[in-house]
Amino acid sequence: MLDVKTPSDDDMRQAALDYHASPVPGKLAVTITKPAEDQRDLSLAYSPGVAEPVREIARDAELAYRYTSKGNQVAVISNGTAILGLGNLGAMASKPVMEGKALLFKRFANIDATDIEVDTEDSARFIDAVALIANSFGGINLEDIKAPECFEIEEALIERCQVPVFHDDQHGTAIVTLAGLLNALEVQGKQLPTARIVFLGAGAAAIATCDLLIAAGAPRENILMLDSKGVIHEDRDDLGPHKARFAINTSARTLDDAIEGADVFVGLSGPDLLSPAQLLKMATNPIVFAGSNPDPEIRPEVALATRDDIIIATGRSDYPNQVNNVLGFPFIFRGALDVRARVINREMKMAAMEALREITKEPVPAEVVAAYGGEALAFGKHYIIPKPTDPRLLSRVSAAVARAAVDSGVARIPYPAHYPL
Repeated sequence: MLDVKTPSDDDMRQAALDYHASPVPGKLAVTITKPAEDQRDLSLAYSPGVAEPVREIARDAELAYRYTSKGNQVAVISNGTAILGLGNLGAMASKPVMEGKALLFKRFANIDATDIEVDTEDSARFIDAVALIANSFGGINLEDIKAPECFEIEEALIERCQVPVFHDDQHGTAIVTLAGLLNALEVQGKQLPTARIVFLGAGAAAIATCDLLIAAGAPRENILMLDSKGVIHEDRDDLGPHKARFAINTSARTLDDAIEGADVFVGLSGPDLLSPAQLLKMATNPIVFAGSNPDPEIRPEVALATRDDIIIATGRSDYPNQVNNVLGFPFIFRGALDVRARVINREMKMAAMEALREITKEPVPAEVVAAYGGEALAFGKHYIIPKPTDPRLLSRVSAAVARAAVDSGVARIPYPAHYPL
């Protein structure tokens, strides 16, 4: 049984508040990249020197990539309607999360990200606000926007914006989940085309993950999805268009029904919703992705005490098998920015997923092992996805995404010479 020691909830709460408050409030600051020490520097940085790049960009807007930092900037944007697992708490409450996302962009991919909180739940107003500012940045990362509005918002912005728009709660989750799930199936001796899969949760992340699973070869009829009212089946008359795509002909109505004999459980719902009794109903060598954050659908220590043939993953860094978007979005955007991709398409998403899978099966760098307590890491039940600090992610995932963008015809510039062939 896995022995995991975690600080108490009270200790963690205070540590998190202290971290965000001290020594200065928040997690972001602005730095300058050019000298600004004397009159000549200031004349070049602002008036009169700044007029020269202004004229050049007015002549050719693409020159903004040469004369400004646009090409390395991403806007992280939310309206706070679906913050983590906490729900609709408003735009301002989402600011710590958006700042955190910006921190991760910088830490893992050296991308300068700016958090923007748009204070409206009206999709049309949100779309207009983002579309009007989007071209100031190299890319747009949407975050913590509730379903079904998030689908309309992303689709409209992809159509209207000249830079790639990526709703990470949908596609980042889907990419990383699929990479871990395919590796877990391999470890457990199972195949995607025959695996029976249960999704608890039918929001943005679940729907995007199901779409990518089906694209990878999972039969739609082998997937049962549940929302707050139970199994999504053909006889329901309360389904919107996005959920309705996953309605199948089945007699299953509850999680108890759906979980019987299932090979895979993917939770993108809420804490403690999968019981040990339900876990025992799953097939031999089951796979459980308990993705609710910060509190999973079932705790790993509970799951492992219930069954010893299980692979369990969560979104938390204090357990093995952390399936977290940080393995995807920094490197996906790095690759997209470096070839000035117009969009982030399915080919780029699948390329990122395959790169994650491949990295997991290779020897783990010594510095990564040391960062995680010195315990050996090797492809298997407790290591189905790379660790976020793995230095190979930046070069390998970014390169795979950039190559896929070029090959699929959505890149504006060639594959970078400094990237691996």
